[in-house]
Amino acid sequence: MDILKSIIVWLIGVLYMILFFPLTFIIWFITLPFDRNRKITHWILIWQSWILLRLIPIWKIKTEGREKAKKGTTYIIISNHQSILDILLINSLRYRFKWISKIENVKVPVLGWYLRMADYITVDRGNKESKEEMIEESLQCLNRGTSIMLFPEGTRSPDYEIGFFKRGAFQLAISSGRPILPILIDGSGGVLPKHGHIFKAGHRIRIKVFDPVQPESFNTEDPDILALKFSTFMTGALQELRAESL
Repeated sequence: MDILKSIIVWLIGVLYMILFFPLTFIIWFITLPFDRNRKITHWILIWQSWILLRLIPIWKIKTEGREKAKKGTTYIIISNHQSILDILLINSLRYRFKWISKIENVKVPVLGWYLRMADYITVDRGNKESKEEMIEESLQCLNRGTSIMLFPEGTRSPDYEIGFFKRGAFQLAISSGRPILPILIDGSGGVLPKHGHIFKAGHRIRIKVFDPVQPESFNTEDPDILALKFSTFMTGALQELRAESL
């Protein structure tokens, strides 16, 4: 049964992206001369994600704390990462931000085209110069009032637990003096795990947005120490979230 449902879900997802791509491209092309920050393209992708999640009735999604991100405030947004579905789930919060994506995603047909049209930031994780360029470009976006969104683990967790947090997000927060907005996702890995292709129905996905952590609360100028602090916090928060569901 899961295989049949998975075929249907993949067909819906692929057809949805293909059908919406021409419309997205036309709007992107028309707005290109005056929408320098690609705000319009971003919001199109945000609403496409929100609609797609609600077209597929094999999961229940509960969202808490979306209002904690205040309009007009620029954040470093971080989240744990269990599944490729997390991208749609973060988009469904309908915040204004630019994704930081690994450069390999740009090579994926349709997905890569969307990333380029929205002018999201890419990084080659094995290239030091690329990482430095990513930091510089992200700082420019923050200075223009656009938040940055990234997964500090850098990849999906194979066991749905919180993995090692890399320093990039926290270096950005310290350098820019912007607050960090932590988001916790649980359940998405059970629906579609890392390297998996079969969707499992009946799972409950929870998204919880926590209070922003202001720069004066960091108590360190070392991004590695800050990364460890947030990793510890997120690990504890995940355990509490799961305990609530028992």
